[in-house]
Amino acid sequence: MVVKKAFLDMLRRSGYDLVRFDQDHPLWRRLRLMESAAIDLVLDVGGGRGEYGVTLRQFGYGGRIVSFEPLSDAFRDLSRAAEIDPLWRAENFALGDADETRAINVASNSASSSFLAMLPQHVESAPQSAYVGTERVRVRTLNEVFAEHAGAGDRVFLKIDTQGYEERVLRGGVEALDDIALVQMEACLCPLYEGNLMVADAISLMAGMSFTLVSIEPGFADPRTGRQLQADLVFAKADPVTPAGEASNR
Repeated sequence: MVVKKAFLDMLRRSGYDLVRFDQDHPLWRRLRLMESAAIDLVLDVGGGRGEYGVTLRQFGYGGRIVSFEPLSDAFRDLSRAAEIDPLWRAENFALGDADETRAINVASNSASSSFLAMLPQHVESAPQSAYVGTERVRVRTLNEVFAEHAGAGDRVFLKIDTQGYEERVLRGGVEALDDIALVQMEACLCPLYEGNLMVADAISLMAGMSFTLVSIEPGFADPRTGRQLQADLVFAKADPVTPAGEASNR
């Protein structure tokens, strides 16, 4: 009960609360997908202040979580959330397509921070997301860190929320993706960051990596117009293609 109360407190400090949801709710569908795939390890890329991990716990996921967050301020909150959970580990670096140290743009709201330049549409839709500075952070690749956290037989769910940098994370994890069952990633319906991944491009990219789109969850929208600007796409590892003629021989 103490752990549950701590999670509730953390959730509410982050601006979230618990609500009932039914089978039409995107989170319900995501959890069912995770259960169907027997997920026991979540790699939370862009862990923020721990909101994603806390939400998973609140809605019943009991497996391991590894959250990656490069910003020092957000990482302090993430660490506090993870330290009371023996199955949750926090790592203070970003993931990308190279092992390096580079500057990340820090947004006023922290959550919109990105390695990419922010475009006017984003700032106009969410003025609180404007950049206020930069921070030098370490970047590693998913290929490099995957074996540090995932073992043989693990069923892995990869979540990527990196504000336009999702393609770089995937490019740095091509080998690891062979052992990942589900991928959740953010994609844009219009340009919000310079070079961000658009929805159609994300679907095509993942298809080329043998993943099939299985769910679309609504994301960031312009409060002035109601126009949806981002969505979370969930992909499942595609079944191997049956060789021609094999089915007819059965």
